[in-house]
Amino acid sequence: MPHTTAIRTLLAGYFPELTDDQLEKYEQMGQLYREWNEKINVISRKDIDQLGVHHILHSLGIAKVVQFPAHTAVLDVGTGGGLPGLPLAVMFPEVRFHLVDSIGKKIHVVEEIARELHLHNVTAAHTRAEQVREKFDFVVSRAVTRLANFYPWIANSFKKTDLPTKGLYYLKGGDLTEEIAESGLITQLFDLKDYFNEEFFETKKVVYVPMP
Repeated sequence: MPHTTAIRTLLAGYFPELTDDQLEKYEQMGQLYREWNEKINVISRKDIDQLGVHHILHSLGIAKVVQFPAHTAVLDVGTGGGLPGLPLAVMFPEVRFHLVDSIGKKIHVVEEIARELHLHNVTAAHTRAEQVREKFDFVVSRAVTRLANFYPWIANSFKKTDLPTKGLYYLKGGDLTEEIAESGLITQLFDLKDYFNEEFFETKKVVYVPMP
C-alpha cells in the first residue's frame, strides 16, 4: 500500500507530535477513502491519488493556525465525505466534532469511516447548517461557497465563551481580496505555503473570522 505509507510519512514530517496510533488512523483513513470512492464519488476520481496532500494534509492546515482546546466543540459545515472534520478529529481526540452535509449518502460515508476508525468524538447529520440548533466554539469548512453566502448560515452557531481563538476557520484558495471585501467581515488570512512545501499550497489559505 504505497499510498498509505506515503500519508504516514507526509504527516509525520509536518506534525511530529502525532502518535503512532494517530498515524495509523490516517493511513487507514486513506485506505477507507479509496474503498468508499469506488462506490460513492466523495473525492473527484482524478484527485484520489493526491488524497494525502490535497485532502488530508489540506484539512490539517487548520491545525497549523489553531489548536482546539480539549472539551471544545467544532461544527464542520458542508463536510462532503468528512473533510476537514475527520482528519481534524484524529488530530484532536479530546475535541467534539459534528459534521453536517445536505447530501445524505456523503454523511453515510462519514459515519462509516468514523466507525471504522473508532472516532468516538465524531457525530454526523444529514442537514443544513442553518438547521443545526446546537452551539459550537468553532466552525470549520472547506470552500463551500463565497464567504458572503456562507457566513449567514453559521452566524448563530457560536457559543458565548471567552475563548480568544473562537470563530470560523475557512479553507479557501486563490486571490480572496474581492470575496473578503464583499463579505464585509473582519478576517485574518494564513497562507498555507508558510507551513507546507508542496506546490498545491501555493495559493491555499485559511481564512479566520473571529467571533465577537
